[in-house]
Amino acid sequence: MYNPKIMKKIGLVFLITLIITGCHAGSAPQSNSQLLTTESETPSSHQINQEASASLSVTPLATTSTSVPKINPALSTRTPSQDLPIDWMQLPVIPEISQNVIQIYQHGLELGNRPNAFSKVGDCGSTPSWFLGDFDRGVRFYNLGKYTYLQKVIDYYHGSFDRTSLAALAGYNTSSVLTPLWSDKNYCGMDESPLECEYRIQRPAIALITLGANDVFHMDSFETQMRKIIEISIQHGIIPVLATKPDNAEGDHRINQIIAALAKEYDIPLWNYWLAVQSLPNHGLQEDGVHITFAPNDFSNPLNLEAGWPIRNLTALQVLDALYNKLNP
Repeated sequence: MYNPKIMKKIGLVFLITLIITGCHAGSAPQSNSQLLTTESETPSSHQINQEASASLSVTPLATTSTSVPKINPALSTRTPSQDLPIDWMQLPVIPEISQNVIQIYQHGLELGNRPNAFSKVGDCGSTPSWFLGDFDRGVRFYNLGKYTYLQKVIDYYHGSFDRTSLAALAGYNTSSVLTPLWSDKNYCGMDESPLECEYRIQRPAIALITLGANDVFHMDSFETQMRKIIEISIQHGIIPVLATKPDNAEGDHRINQIIAALAKEYDIPLWNYWLAVQSLPNHGLQEDGVHITFAPNDFSNPLNLEAGWPIRNLTALQVLDALYNKLNP
């Protein structure tokens, strides 16, 4: 007998499974490198540099400075998406960089952050095999095509692209990166969250935050947890770059609304990736409507730029370029 409650639960479990296993769906990311080189190599930088990690003690990051950029005195419980202009979907893919962002950056330099380093904060879609890793592996593994101006960014942030972040793992959501239980204890303290651990070891100037896909099932806590991530980043002088997600698994774009509203409220960069894929076939999504389509990072081939992953990598480089230009006048 058909039971709608049971079927709803089955559907929810199926969707959870799709999202968590999404980075293993479709074409294997390793084919990206194989299509651009005849050699078969295993990148050595996919693992954390153990020697560098071991030399760092497990101590909290310093937050003392003469001036602290814009930050809320306390975490809010309101829902800012209600106040967001209805044209949030038209916000540019590549953000304008505000004076507040420069203040965050300068605060980070006072704390000892590395100006030419960034971190990735996300799920499996933020691991090097899928996201930006090729740009540390040499020109045999990517082709910028007409976007050659991005080479300076690749050179400047060398070492961050193919590095495995301690705050990016399959299944991660906004709560996971804040929970010490999920930390890699080979590198992190017992009471240190993945986010704090990553920031302590990497000392980045920028954090590319691509969370939300796995928060579809925790909508009630998404905003509060994202606020914590933003505020921890700002306190540590790290520029949080919030990315919208390409799908609408929740049905009403609520996650992207909250992301955009928080970026506006804290005056931090919004990377509107959702808009970047709207003109692509099926909006850059696979048939399940959740996972993005794959092609090599060869931007000289127009066909590759009809897939979600190359556009994600290209626009991420463009966001880093916008930040680089503003922070290094």
